Amino acid sequence: MKLSIAIPIHNEQENIEILYKDLVKVLETVEADVEIIFVNDGSGDNSGNILDALAERDNRVKIIHLLRNYGQTAAMMAGFDHSSGDIIITMDGDNQNDPADIPELLAKMNEGYDVVSGWRKDRKDAKISRIIPSRIANWLISKIGGVKLHDYGCSLKAYKKEVIKDVRLYGEMHRFIPVFTSWRGAKVAEITVNHHPRRSGASHYGLSRVGRVILDLTLIRFLDKHLQHPIHLFGGFGLLNFLFATISFLIMVYYKFWGGKSFTQTPLPTLTVLFILIGCVAVLMGMLAEIIMRTYYESQQKKPYHIDKIIKKIEL
Repeated sequence: MKLSIAIPIHNEQENIEILYKDLVKVLETVEADVEIIFVNDGSGDNSGNILDALAERDNRVKIIHLLRNYGQTAAMMAGFDHSSGDIIITMDGDNQNDPADIPELLAKMNEGYDVVSGWRKDRKDAKISRIIPSRIANWLISKIGGVKLHDYGCSLKAYKKEVIKDVRLYGEMHRFIPVFTSWRGAKVAEITVNHHPRRSGASHYGLSRVGRVILDLTLIRFLDKHLQHPIHLFGGFGLLNFLFATISFLIMVYYKFWGGKSFTQTPLPTLTVLFILIGCVAVLMGMLAEIIMRTYYESQQKKPYHIDKIIKKIEL
């Protein structure tokens, strides 16, 4: 077995050496060929030089320097793309994740799971700005994504290479990887892991990310239910508006001939026209989205399905 450890780094110069030493100590107990991939996500401090020095003295260390700060999701994607391991483990570079939990993740995967996610049950973060928003986000993601996990935001996770090789990540979507892989048939599990207070540096997370999580949730729900036939969503919304337009028109006619009110005395004519316009726009958007999706699949020769395995009886 080959094991890859992928770690995004952004302005963690005080933490890198400590993390590396803790990792090496743990990985000596793991029976696997190991590579450690640090992704320097546009750090503005001395992190890049420290990482290069690690690569010079340890041939198991690979450094990927990104041109600028793209964010944790893009950094993780770079780590996945340049990993050669059968199993990929991700973790933060701030020493809050504990490398000592890596053997536990691997042991859980040996039970037949494809993804094992860490749960920071005893979390050492600010309650108001970090823990409470995280609990709300985890509840929402579990409800919408259909995979019940206590801690989607924990970066300490283990993945089999084959379940994430086709996953493309954008925005802030690294936290949704268990959802994406579950939709493709992966078996997902969760174990309790250690969590340490930040020793140095500043956190890159806060309340500002709550809104982004909600928007990303809306997007992944759309991708799950309506990616192959977006006309069903947009067209359905358009038809609903046409129904509202018809109701408004009938009420308007009723008031005109039997209710004693002219068209100008109610907002119904305006509402009728508005609903018709919204309905037309929604249907047209659905048609455009349908064309885009067909182009997406056909131009890249993508299949709208994923094969687990093929069994064929050989004739003798």
